[in-house]
Amino acid sequence: MEKLFVFGRTVSGNTFTDREKETTKLVSNFQYGVNTFIVSPRRWGKTSLVKKVKGLTENKSLKVVYIDVQKCRNREDFCEKLASAVLSQTANKMEEWMENAKNFLSRFSFGVNASADPMSEMTIKLQLSPQDHSMDDLLQLPERIAQRKDIQIVVCVDEFQQIGNYPDSLQFQTELRSIWQHHERTSYCLFGSRKHMMEALFDDNTKPFYKFGDILYLQRIPANYWVKYITDKFKQEGKVISKNQALWIVEHVDGNSSYVQQLSWYVFQRTTRKVSENILADALQELVDQCNDVFEAKTDELTAYQMNFLRAVADGNHTGLSSAKIIRDYHLGSSANVNIIKKSLLDKDLIVIEDKKIFLSDPIMSLWLQRE
Repeated sequence: MEKLFVFGRTVSGNTFTDREKETTKLVSNFQYGVNTFIVSPRRWGKTSLVKKVKGLTENKSLKVVYIDVQKCRNREDFCEKLASAVLSQTANKMEEWMENAKNFLSRFSFGVNASADPMSEMTIKLQLSPQDHSMDDLLQLPERIAQRKDIQIVVCVDEFQQIGNYPDSLQFQTELRSIWQHHERTSYCLFGSRKHMMEALFDDNTKPFYKFGDILYLQRIPANYWVKYITDKFKQEGKVISKNQALWIVEHVDGNSSYVQQLSWYVFQRTTRKVSENILADALQELVDQCNDVFEAKTDELTAYQMNFLRAVADGNHTGLSSAKIIRDYHLGSSANVNIIKKSLLDKDLIVIEDKKIFLSDPIMSLWLQRE
């Protein structure tokens, strides 16, 4: 049975709504080999968009390789992940995968991890020594395979901002840029869930990835798309939700794609025939309750100043946080202290800046703070 509302994972098919302009643009960039940065706050559907475009563009002459480097802690981890993904996702069968590994990784010792599950992706484990400082062969791998096979490759790197945390981050960024910028048959789509860190990688003219490619800023999906999507899903199952009630769902989670789906599901579960105001309120309370432990963990080690700053934003103060009134009302210390707090919370990905306004990264945290 097809899922009605999908959250906590990438969405596809009929659960993917709107993103028509972004899809068209990204399809074009993939087909014509244009490097792309995708930027937006977390849970706005970046990964779902990339995987949708992967399905739309992939064919015999264009291979789209997807990797998630969230758990990569250094350049060696990154290069291993890249090599595994490129080898396995550009080969049609295991024999070809192994042959490519032998041909293109002759300088390295490696082992292969294969699961008994045929749907699981095989991975490669390189046996690197401390002297193996050059990862050039691994970083050149997609281009070499593309040339050998006479195809085009797009490498999509999810959670790319993680490279900013590597011990030799700036050196590695420089190495990546110096190699990737010369690739003619391989292009790169780089995206991640930490907007502030992603912007720091490509929006600073002192950083290696400055002007590396096209920039795609994801905007919120317009509310009218969500309203139609929600009402249609309820109608499909013989239940009734009004347009105003669907809009209430969208507005209370600030249009966050994942939360729209999740809250819609909680409302749907509670509804026998027709949605009521009590059902909406109870569903929203369930969502806030479910996030309680996560938010407590995120804020457990924050200072009193930092918590007061978050409460100020949660109360609707998106500008003027250095004003004397807000500093006094929320006990923020001084204007200089406000700047220090803001930078710290940006680095922790607890706030984002949009159009010079400050918002909490997670709209449900606003509700949680107001409740707490």
